[in-house]
Amino acid sequence: MRAWIWAGVVAMAVAMGVQAAPPTLVAAASPAASAPASTGFKLLRPAPAASAPKATNPATAPKPAPAAAPGSGALQPLPDAEPAIRGYAVPIGGALKADNEEVWQRIVQLAGGKGARFVVFGTASEDPEASAKQVVDLLQRRGAVAEALPVAPKFLWVDLNKVVRDPALIAKVKAAKGIFFTGGVQERIVDVLQPGGQSTPMLEAIWDVYRKGGVVAGTSAGAAIMSTIMFRDAPSVVNILKGRFADGKQVDRGLGFVGPNLFVDQHFLKRGRFGRMIPLMMAKGYKIGLGVDENTAAIIRGDEIEVIGDRGCMVVDLTEARSDASLGAFNVQGARLSYLEHGDRYHLRARSTTPSAPKLRGELHDAESPNFKPYYTDDMFHLDMLGDSTISAAMSRLIDSVQKEVKGLAFDVLPRTNDPLAELGFLFRLYKGSDSLGWSTEEFGGEQFTVTNLYLDISPVRLPMPLYGGWTGPVRAAPKAAAPAASGVTP
Repeated sequence: MRAWIWAGVVAMAVAMGVQAAPPTLVAAASPAASAPASTGFKLLRPAPAASAPKATNPATAPKPAPAAAPGSGALQPLPDAEPAIRGYAVPIGGALKADNEEVWQRIVQLAGGKGARFVVFGTASEDPEASAKQVVDLLQRRGAVAEALPVAPKFLWVDLNKVVRDPALIAKVKAAKGIFFTGGVQERIVDVLQPGGQSTPMLEAIWDVYRKGGVVAGTSAGAAIMSTIMFRDAPSVVNILKGRFADGKQVDRGLGFVGPNLFVDQHFLKRGRFGRMIPLMMAKGYKIGLGVDENTAAIIRGDEIEVIGDRGCMVVDLTEARSDASLGAFNVQGARLSYLEHGDRYHLRARSTTPSAPKLRGELHDAESPNFKPYYTDDMFHLDMLGDSTISAAMSRLIDSVQKEVKGLAFDVLPRTNDPLAELGFLFRLYKGSDSLGWSTEEFGGEQFTVTNLYLDISPVRLPMPLYGGWTGPVRAAPKAAAPAASGVTP
């Protein structure tokens, strides 16, 4: 079966070039009873070679119909991204290490290679001079010509209203082939470059570079701004699940480099942020979300996302998700999750994944196949589903397990005094569908996974507070009463 997969990929690569489109796409057949009904396209499950269908071009694949929003009727489809953009958006999930050669080298390569000009914005940082200098040094080590621009609220001697209109600084931006935003507080970037929602000349210059084929990269806060909507300040994932977010506070406008149809978040797996992404996506009408983990980058151009770096990314697909408004708290059924690592690609229009070549040479995990020999047999339950990389670990383990599902909880361990929602928690059910597939490889030492099309339900549950109390010891059985003395006359 693995040989068939690899033969198909080789044939497809010959037909479509090195950066091949996704593997053949077909409608899923006989969906599992527990999986949501599917109307979109799925990644092909291996079939006998004689019946292998021809590859489908994802650019011409029909778009899935939009799912209905809870209590509001069908959502209108979001407009297509700006077609004139030729550049690369590179959100980095934060904590990018200086020795991550793949990410740093790739950013420079995309901008034209040795001698490529970059401008660096330390706008989001508490110490913008030091943060920008570090990035400038790291880019120059890889052959770029980089310069930091003095555009940051923490530079108290700078008139921000003037610098974003300064002809000399704007000329430097327009002469660059790459833009880099450091981490920090993302609202600073948006408030400086797009105050009150109005684009500044400097932001227009950045867009000019991007439209003409340049690179717009950013780490942490610099990744958050990539969406048209972003999390501005939302430290508690559980509070977002409880519906405690508002425009202008926890949520705000972003700069929109990835277009209107894709939502991006960062520090994603490390901080369990899928728990905040899904409620916001549903509230704002997004169907596809991309969560980028730390020391990892996603290269986005047109229809394609490529994952590079140390850890991984998660794609959240809500095209067929649904919700029950009668429950009175956030809930979702049938959210589709895919986990991608180094070298994997995701195709936005087709909503499909192309695993890296090492994964395709490795082991296929297909519960529908008679050759499936799962490694794991035990059941799992996670007391903190939002923990460090818990969701990606659960996905990798479930796809290689005899079990059909994994469950877990999320709740506020230390709720505020008199919090009316103190006992509101959430039950997560992660489960397989008929189109769930995984690939793994050990070519790089430790085992690496690609997992596509697992499904997630989130339901509100009551968790009585406090969750625990002092131990009083085992309950002891009451001593038996003595038998009554016999009555009557003793002979």
